[in-house]
Amino acid sequence: MPRLFFVRHAPTPETGSILTGRTPGVGLAEAGKTSAQYAAAQFASGRFAALYTSPVQRCRETAAELASVIDLKPRVMKAFEEVDYGDWAGRKLKDLNRLKAWRHLYTAPSRVRFPNGESLAEAQSRAIVGCETIASVHKRGEHVIVVTHADVIKSVVSHYLGAPQDLFQRISVTPTSITVLDLPRNGHPTIQAVNVRSDIEGWLK
Repeated sequence: MPRLFFVRHAPTPETGSILTGRTPGVGLAEAGKTSAQYAAAQFASGRFAALYTSPVQRCRETAAELASVIDLKPRVMKAFEEVDYGDWAGRKLKDLNRLKAWRHLYTAPSRVRFPNGESLAEAQSRAIVGCETIASVHKRGEHVIVVTHADVIKSVVSHYLGAPQDLFQRISVTPTSITVLDLPRNGHPTIQAVNVRSDIEGWLK
């Protein structure tokens, strides 16, 4: 079974204040690059079969920092692209917080469809297809890194825990944090770690 290391992208100038979504042209600031370099250093002693990334710029830039350490070329995988937030993308979070529909993200996220975007259930489904694809092409014992987004990682974790997606907001995934999943082709998946930032040496063996 391959072991998947999910890395949330490093912070951008918009992280925490704007729902960036798939908005083009939003890359890492200097602080974000430093954070990505720190995350990359956590993987320096490991051996990896592949490095996948969301096509969104902030993920590609984070993946580039990892690639410089593990000597692998990032492969873009659209299954792990950011949720399509539709008309909400690019809006300030403080403004979105005033919307009644925004509250549904915390009470019934599985039923949320973003205006002119996708639903969280659809985003989860494609991310799971991505995970299963990785499990089908990588051998037992291989380590794979996936650079993606918070809502994608939380959706993956909730799925493999067997938890309803309506509970996925209880999972915290901070910028450049690492989440570890063992995913056998047959048998039970195992979540080894969620939202860790250091001391991953034991999972690299």
